[in-house]
Amino acid sequence: MVFVNKSIFFRIFTLISVVLLTSSLNFYAFGQGIENDGLNKIVIDPGHGGSDPGTIGSKTYEKNITLSIALKLGTLIKDTFPNVEVIYTRKNDKFVPLDERTRIANSEKADLFISIHCNANPSRSPYGTETYVLGLHKSEDNLDVAMRENAVITYEDNYSSKYEGYDPKSTESYIIFTLMQNAYLDQSLKLANDVQTEFREQIHRFDRGVKQAGFLVLWKTSMPSILIETGFLSNSKEEAFLNTDSGQDHIANAIFKAFSYYKKTYDIRNSVVSKIEPTIVNDSSVSNQEKPDITFKVQIKSSRKRIPLAPKNFKNLNGIDEIVSDGTYKYTVGNKKSYSEIVEYCQQVRKKFPDAFIIALKGSKIIPLDIALKEISI
Repeated sequence: MVFVNKSIFFRIFTLISVVLLTSSLNFYAFGQGIENDGLNKIVIDPGHGGSDPGTIGSKTYEKNITLSIALKLGTLIKDTFPNVEVIYTRKNDKFVPLDERTRIANSEKADLFISIHCNANPSRSPYGTETYVLGLHKSEDNLDVAMRENAVITYEDNYSSKYEGYDPKSTESYIIFTLMQNAYLDQSLKLANDVQTEFREQIHRFDRGVKQAGFLVLWKTSMPSILIETGFLSNSKEEAFLNTDSGQDHIANAIFKAFSYYKKTYDIRNSVVSKIEPTIVNDSSVSNQEKPDITFKVQIKSSRKRIPLAPKNFKNLNGIDEIVSDGTYKYTVGNKKSYSEIVEYCQQVRKKFPDAFIIALKGSKIIPLDIALKEISI
């Protein structure tokens, strides 16, 4: 059992309230077609820098590789989409605090935030790419990665007060991520899945999957955000690949292709939404029978290509459902009207799919989880 003192609980409660309010406003704005002009601004965040080298390989520093890949990615975006403004959290070898990286993205009102990193492991055998979105770590490996990346804050003065008592080495601190639901989770997951698809299919990197973990750099961003681990510097072959121009070009090109695909669907969707006139519905004139039911499911996988619904393709799970959203196939199990029941069911599913998570549907449409929880509580 984990005990949380009153001050920590109060901070968690306050933060949840802010997150719920912000996500509700974002959802409302999107539904009314406000500021839906397409994807016009991206913040690219090269991990580490300056006094913080990041992961250290036998010949390389993470901070140098992430900067090179970030600049290559930004150049590809600018050359192909001149109207997209590319903003970097750093363009040279300097230290940038994690909260400053988030502040840059929020103050610039970016449409997208991509943080680029390199991975490491005490063992030299692990290799491959993985892409993270904000959420609760579902395995010890995810927690280890988040702790290592979050330890950057120890380079900052007064980091404990600056990050509201957060301790990157304490598992208790990560309880906050068990209670948060990123307002942009679905969009972040879509981009993360596109990135991993390009890594796997275009440049043949080993796909370690899309995962969730409590990264501080993604914590307070008010836009879809992902963190990419481009490979393991602790693996000699992968380090050699990432330390070459051609290897960095391949990585940057794969991320760029995923960005292009994401931007296309984003622009199309927002173009359609912006043309929809707001409609005010008088709740008193709509019977309960006419309102779509809210249900909860557990998403276990997503893919740009359709996967046959045979149990063998899903670790022998039965009752797989397919949902098509924004050109992506999402695969779910379970169908509960009770949130407590879906939470319990999700814990069972995670024994086979550690990164499974809960989604909410209103009728056949996926909606933000916090909005669903508000509706069923009214």
